Amino acid sequence: MRLTQWTDFTLRVLMYCAACEDREQPVTISEVADSYGISRSHLTKIVQELSAMGLLETTRGRGGGMRLMKPAQEINIGKVVRATETDFTVVECFDPENNQCRLSSHCRLQSVLGQAMKSFFSVLDNLTLADLMLPAATAPANTPTGYGYIPLVPGLPRAPD
Repeated sequence: MRLTQWTDFTLRVLMYCAACEDREQPVTISEVADSYGISRSHLTKIVQELSAMGLLETTRGRGGGMRLMKPAQEINIGKVVRATETDFTVVECFDPENNQCRLSSHCRLQSVLGQAMKSFFSVLDNLTLADLMLPAATAPANTPTGYGYIPLVPGLPRAPD
C-alpha cells in the first residue's frame, strides 16, 4: 500500500504544528511550504480540510496562522489516514462490483492482503501525533517491535534549547 501525497502532506502539516505547539505565534502556511518545499496553494487546501475535520484552528490576517485544535496526544494517526485516503482497493478483488479476476474463487490473495491492511491500520490506530514526535528513548511501550522513532525529523523546526 502506498499513501497518497495528500496524506503525506497532511501528516507533515500536523507534525509541524505539533512541533510548534508551545510556540507563541501560530504556524503559517508559507513557513510549512518553505520548510518542506511544497506548493503553498496545495497546502492551503490541506489546511482547509484539516480545519473542517476539527484538527486545526486557523486565523486569517496579520499574525494569523494555524494551531492544533486539540493536543497532539489526542490525534489518532489511523483516523487521519482513513479520513485522507480515498481508495483502499489494493487489488481488483477488493472491489466486488468491478472484480473481473477469474482466479477470485481459488485465490487467497484477497485474504492475505486484507490481513496485511488490517495489520497496517492496527499499527496506525495505536499511534497518536504525539507518538510521532517522541525521541526513541521515550517511545511508548505499546509500539510494535521494529517500529522505532526518529528523534530529529528533517523539515520540522528544532525544539527550543
